[in-house]
Amino acid sequence: MPFFPFAKSFECKYLCYIWVLNLMWQMIAQIQGRLVEKNPTDVIIDCHGVGYFLNISLYTYSQLPQTENVTLFTQMLVREDAHILYGFSTKQERAVFNLLLSVSGVGASTARTMLSSLTPDQVRDAVVSEDIATIQGVKGIGAKTAQRVILDLKDKIIKLYGTDTHSLGSSNTNRNEALSALETLGFARKIAEKACDAALKDEPLASVEEIIKKAFKHL
Repeated sequence: MPFFPFAKSFECKYLCYIWVLNLMWQMIAQIQGRLVEKNPTDVIIDCHGVGYFLNISLYTYSQLPQTENVTLFTQMLVREDAHILYGFSTKQERAVFNLLLSVSGVGASTARTMLSSLTPDQVRDAVVSEDIATIQGVKGIGAKTAQRVILDLKDKIIKLYGTDTHSLGSSNTNRNEALSALETLGFARKIAEKACDAALKDEPLASVEEIIKKAFKHL
């Protein structure tokens, strides 16, 4: 442990050590290197001979490229018993992760579970549209916690992303991509539009793949 001459007690020195270590890690915004190990919950990235162990969500896992070289945006959490490094495929996912951590009762494990069950866009849209059912559908999230997430984060997300309850951009984008895919498969636009709308009626925050699957049931 580094020596801090101004610290009079061991506890004070320990707190200074944690503060300096946390400050150092906050300066590391991303890690780029060779992917040497990949698991659904964690990865190891070799950066100039040093292997960094990063906890990840299933969303980040699904976004990892097939190539060896990867770049992940990082967030370090310092606890009394551990220093835990998290990696994210996008800055948006990291931002949503940190927003979730600001909610009372939501820890890193719960935040990662939420980003493993929902995409960052789906979390954003569920909060803005006050969709308690979607948030509560995440394992470990009860009704009270879901309500607290919406109450604490709605204004922050609107301010951060410049969106509102009448403008859920990702849903429209997913609909357009699904519609384009159905047209490519040979379905008439009007028929495809009705099928996509019916699919979104069942699940407003569905991904492109989910919209297409549900749309086939209405074609």
